[in-house]
Amino acid sequence: MIDPTSTATITTDIAIIGSGMGGGTLAYALRNHGAKVLIVERGDYLPREPQNWSPREIFVAKRYRTTDPYLDGRGKPFRPSIYHVVGGCTKVYGAALPRFRREDFGILESEDGVSPAWPITYDELEPYYAEAERLFRVHGTAGTDPIEGARSTPFPYPAVPHEPVIAEVADSFERQGLRPFSLPLGIDLREGGTCIRCKTCDGFPCMVDAKSDAEMCVTRPALESPNVSMMTGANAIALRTDPTGRSITGLEVDLDGSRRTIIASTYVVAAGAINSTALLLRSASDRHPNGLANSTGLVGRNYMAHINSALMAIRPKTNGTVFQKTLALNDWYFDESNSRVGMGHAQLLGKLQADMLTAAVPWAPKRVLSELAGRSVDWYLMTEDLPDPENRVSLD
Repeated sequence: MIDPTSTATITTDIAIIGSGMGGGTLAYALRNHGAKVLIVERGDYLPREPQNWSPREIFVAKRYRTTDPYLDGRGKPFRPSIYHVVGGCTKVYGAALPRFRREDFGILESEDGVSPAWPITYDELEPYYAEAERLFRVHGTAGTDPIEGARSTPFPYPAVPHEPVIAEVADSFERQGLRPFSLPLGIDLREGGTCIRCKTCDGFPCMVDAKSDAEMCVTRPALESPNVSMMTGANAIALRTDPTGRSITGLEVDLDGSRRTIIASTYVVAAGAINSTALLLRSASDRHPNGLANSTGLVGRNYMAHINSALMAIRPKTNGTVFQKTLALNDWYFDESNSRVGMGHAQLLGKLQADMLTAAVPWAPKRVLSELAGRSVDWYLMTEDLPDPENRVSLD
């Protein structure tokens, strides 16, 4: 950690804005290459406290989410699932770490249109997938996902075993001709690892440091190098350019109400899709009236996210599963269904609890929600979103 208060100007070789999965991993990769790397993080370390594992605090009170003013497309305020902490949104993700399919990088047709091809291929990325799985301690079984791409290495650790109810569900799927497989998970279930297979993993911060989030797996290890430092509590305001508009002269940050300027040879914007966009739009100048790197007007446009749905399958018997998120299905991912196009991916959610349901249906009696949660097997359904120029991020 550096002390940024001693001067109004901080100089480094590489400034990385954001300490999450992108920024933290890059800092880790650069840690031993001789350049001085400064991670600029708006938040601080997420506190370890009992509220980490409180469903009411996490899902109803939204304890760690940003309180910045966000408006939806109709101008209605909302609180997005954005977390300004070291490690970013990975502090509360569900630890699922599957690879893209080889076909995902080509042209694909969906219900809403055609997704264009990427400029890179799966085979080009495959060695990096293998290294990422090692860094993030991924557990899985190669060859069980029916549509997975070729692998140069096995998973670093064996798949997380199913608890009895989930094993029954997997057997039932197989009897119906489906091909369930163990969901690749980034948790510390190695021999001597810290994971206790609790019910507060998916959507919660981990109090025992067992989730393979960016802080634990890359950002903290990067900071062990004398070449890497981090400035927390530093909100990136704008990237300033010289009079020609062709060279960045500094990153302006707000540090506890005081302005500082970070001067670097290279600036990396890794603040997430929304806040990276906001930073570039705030960096407008005479030479860049619509924002930095926005001569096409596309910065902030064509915003995409998975279309996510939660599905509760209610069974007559109680579901005593604790660590539920171990099973997935890709049978409908491409066009192996009655539809002419792929229908997406299904994976189990972490076990739902009554207070988690309260956040979605606050009018329902808690006793009813407890009965439902006690009998449910809970699924996370993902379908695709295509680029649309009017689905966008903009500044008020």
